[in-house]
Amino acid sequence: MIDFPLQEARIRDLQQWMETGEQTSVSLTSLYMQRIAEIDQDGPMLRSVIELNPDAIYMATQMDQERAQGHVRSELHGIPVLIKDNINTGDHMHTSAGSLALADSFAPEDAFLVKQLRNAGAVILGKTNLTEMANFMAFNMQNGYSARGGQTLNPYGPGRLDVGGSSAGSGAAVAANLCAVAVGTETSGSILNPSGKNSLVGIKPTLGLISRTGIVPITYTQDTAGPMARNVEDAAILLSALTGKDEQDVSTQISPTPALDYTDYLDPEGLRGARIGINRAFEQQCSDEEKSIIEASIEAMYHAGAVIIEHTDLPEIVSEDMTVLLYEFKSALNSYLSTLGAHSRIRTLQDMIDYNHLHHQDALKYGQEILIKAQYETSGTLTEGKYIQARLNNWRQAREEGIDRLLQEHQLDAIFTPSWHTDAPAVGGYPAIIVPAGYRRDGMPFGISFMSTAYKEPDLIRIAYAFEKTVPARRSPML
Repeated sequence: MIDFPLQEARIRDLQQWMETGEQTSVSLTSLYMQRIAEIDQDGPMLRSVIELNPDAIYMATQMDQERAQGHVRSELHGIPVLIKDNINTGDHMHTSAGSLALADSFAPEDAFLVKQLRNAGAVILGKTNLTEMANFMAFNMQNGYSARGGQTLNPYGPGRLDVGGSSAGSGAAVAANLCAVAVGTETSGSILNPSGKNSLVGIKPTLGLISRTGIVPITYTQDTAGPMARNVEDAAILLSALTGKDEQDVSTQISPTPALDYTDYLDPEGLRGARIGINRAFEQQCSDEEKSIIEASIEAMYHAGAVIIEHTDLPEIVSEDMTVLLYEFKSALNSYLSTLGAHSRIRTLQDMIDYNHLHHQDALKYGQEILIKAQYETSGTLTEGKYIQARLNNWRQAREEGIDRLLQEHQLDAIFTPSWHTDAPAVGGYPAIIVPAGYRRDGMPFGISFMSTAYKEPDLIRIAYAFEKTVPARRSPML
């Protein structure tokens, strides 16, 4: 498969080829579809794609016609994009979050972010597998597994099950060059973690930068969608298309800035003079070879002109963030399910639990303890004192006493940390970006991330792009 003509192709490469006539949107879409057949469903059987869009070729044809007439909507015009299967599409594809209970569910309309992609001219190629219900179903569920989609595998290394979650399918698909870019979602590490495991760039944006409307939810306070790409440039292009103010999602109304073109911040000198705080609270969790990659990354940033600031460890979030997720889940999911219409057989969390129980042999490989706890141990009204205190404590510890305190005390532009240290930006609703940094001896990728305060995506993109140019670590998996 090393002769795949689109191997590691960037969005701007694809645009140039379409402009010169070397490729068309139809040919790109067809090539990715063929690769999905060869890599994903046969051969290595990554099982990263849960459903193909039967209208993808028609969408691509329309984009080719518009280009021939001199109309190019954006840098995503004609570009095949995969999206996670907990994001609504009002078309012939299902939206199931990997659940058999929702396997026959058709969303009544596009999620807001899907409307944004269509307006930008992207070709919605299909949907990706995920850890079922975004890994909020059972405590011991294997990352990348869903009852509907099966087990997604990692295209790297011998640890094929070490795929990251819950946006496992989006991560594996982009890494294996099954699409140009993909959209994942995150509640706590679900973009950053699989991006790190698949040698990708992932952006977990500020909560509210991308609309949550039309996404199967876990929580009101942490859920967000975000880009997953093979390089910072492509991630910035995709982020630019996904953002926008949505009247149905009040969190999108409070952004202090208008919509940005994040490619304006692709500065190869972005590390020069940048003050980078080093979060070493992770070191005991790292192997010696991972520590070596981290130290090499820090040294590379220093030689690229960054000011390295030590003693900027992030404190652990001692509040149990599972409390917030558990209490908000029942309310959020019931609200989402109510939008599916009278034709849907699953209208409440209780309906889902009952369906899974009735079809337990197929639906409950790992059980549904979290669903049951949310249904029977919370009211769904968000009035419980335990929940309210946990939510307020989480924000205080992640923001005022965590990220914001460190940024202000040390005048930092960003905090550097390994890929799995994701709780502070997740709980605080703050942005983070992960970039490939190297590989272990067994071939598994290792990524490092930068985080900052709300709406600082431009700073993070500038720093990450410069890091990528300084440490060009990504390489394709051998499939």
